[in-house]
Amino acid sequence: MSSLLNIGTSALLANQQVLRTTGNNIANVNTAGYSRQNVQLNSIEGQYSGSGYYGLGVEAATVMRSHSDMLTRQVALTGSVAAADQSRLDQLKKLEDLFAGGKTGLGAAVNDMLNAFSDVANAPTDLTARTVVLARADETAARLRSVSDNLSNLRASLQLELKANVQTVNQLASQIADANREIRNQQGSGHTPNDLLDQRDELIRKLNTLVQTTSIPADDGSIGIFVGGSQPLVLGTSASQITLKPDEFGDPYKSKLTMQRGSLTVVLDEGSLGGGALAGQLRFQNTDLVDAGNLLGRMALALGTVLNQQHSLGLDLDGAPAGNLLTLGPIPDGLPALANTGGASIQVAVQTTPASGAASLSASDYEIQFTGAAAGTVRRVSDGTITAFGSVPILVDGLSLQVTGAAAAGDRFMITPYRQVAQSVDVAIGSPRALAVASPVVPSAGVANQGSLALQTLIPQQAGPNLTQTVTLTFTGAGSFDVVGTGTGNPTGVAYVPGQPISYNGWALTLKGSPQVGDTFTVQANAYPAIDAGNAHAMLAIRDLALFDGAATTDGYAGMMAAIGVRVQSAGFAGAVSQSIASNAAADQAALAGVNLDEEAARMLQFQQAYQASAKLLQVSQTLFDSLLQNLAR
Repeated sequence: MSSLLNIGTSALLANQQVLRTTGNNIANVNTAGYSRQNVQLNSIEGQYSGSGYYGLGVEAATVMRSHSDMLTRQVALTGSVAAADQSRLDQLKKLEDLFAGGKTGLGAAVNDMLNAFSDVANAPTDLTARTVVLARADETAARLRSVSDNLSNLRASLQLELKANVQTVNQLASQIADANREIRNQQGSGHTPNDLLDQRDELIRKLNTLVQTTSIPADDGSIGIFVGGSQPLVLGTSASQITLKPDEFGDPYKSKLTMQRGSLTVVLDEGSLGGGALAGQLRFQNTDLVDAGNLLGRMALALGTVLNQQHSLGLDLDGAPAGNLLTLGPIPDGLPALANTGGASIQVAVQTTPASGAASLSASDYEIQFTGAAAGTVRRVSDGTITAFGSVPILVDGLSLQVTGAAAAGDRFMITPYRQVAQSVDVAIGSPRALAVASPVVPSAGVANQGSLALQTLIPQQAGPNLTQTVTLTFTGAGSFDVVGTGTGNPTGVAYVPGQPISYNGWALTLKGSPQVGDTFTVQANAYPAIDAGNAHAMLAIRDLALFDGAATTDGYAGMMAAIGVRVQSAGFAGAVSQSIASNAAADQAALAGVNLDEEAARMLQFQQAYQASAKLLQVSQTLFDSLLQNLAR
């Protein structure tokens, strides 16, 4: 009778544990990271009697969670990659919004400014037309400053996000170390602390959304967390701290992650981070945002340089030599690496000799590494192109890099020529009379010319002592001419090709038509600058100048927008793919470990009936026992 009672009691208790666990599953259906739990039921070893072994009931051996280490790692990994792609995409979309198109965009302002020279060219004495040019130039400068300011604001906002995410990483690492301690302390019970394991897995998953990690379990139940390939973030109950610092040049525009290992500072290479929001944000900050700033700064520097160079060659309404049209922000000196041992410094300027380097500027930073005092290599960061140099100044992509002081072998510098140019662009002249519309030189065809020779353009290109000296071309045939008055000799038998520029003394003359023998064409100082518009025509010609990687000035902004748009499109595709993979991995894990309310309801009904049957068994046992007592009492 006691065996029957014990069997009923064990069944009642076991079914009660199952119902309790089922209720716990239902209660945690919306708990992040919770894994469905199941009671493992074992039959109690039977007792031998003469007629065989008779069972003694059931026991709840332990509570286990539905869990797969492989799926958990897969969810963390794919979620980390998706977080990196999404964080970069979010930032790229913000960046794209800064470069507006249409009439409110920077490109429209540049085009309007250059087109305004057309009216001045037609009416050089019209002060209203001159005022319009200055107003258009002021609007261009204002939009350059506005985009530059917006880039700075985006950079500052991103830096705050990076700092907040680094702080969260450190907090999660400490929490994982604490979870390791609690799990290790409870390992001695012989049962798995399911809820603690779930909580730790959820902490690791959250950590991976910020920085991709590798997890290695230890025998004591703790788990080691490694970042950047092999750097320990959590070992047992100890957690390291990640810090955010400027790069090896101390560049405030770029960041890196570091860890302290005793007295050694370990740099977590950006490429080794793998996934996580931090990886995506660092890639955006150190690459995308820098490249966008370089594109904007290159536009400001190249456009401002050619405008200033051309404007300074002209004459104002009073016949006085002009100065710059725009003021530009400074070009910063090269950033020395923090580990440099030499005493060199590098000054950066746009190349002016033998010709202006404005049209050769490339939207990139440059890394210089010295192998000697005046020798080394220049690496263009945007594409990795390396150029060797053996003397100074260093000429590269339209830039002139002057080295002062002595560099030591191994010293490195980062050249960032476009960082500050756009942030303080402004119009340099305040009066429409000061606008340099007139050319310092004017052309004239010989009055006795017999051929069809005619002027196409005359553009002053470079200041010099011989710029306004009278030069006469005398044609000796349909395809050749002699020159008098260049100041450096009198060339003879020079080939003539209609439409091809003829350049002397700092100007470029383009003629059309066919000359006859004896025909002449003269270039001389401008005696009537008030009614001349030669320099306005030269300024207008800047529209078609191949200024940006071979593209015309008027197409430069469109190219900038396209470059950023391509990155957004590429990042969007990568984000969609990685998010799909992460969602599939999460769905696979949910199918195994997630709580299904329909299944739990069915399980509850199943074990409710078993519980009721167990109670009935106890009732039957009690009835039999009562009957036995009654029979004994008779």
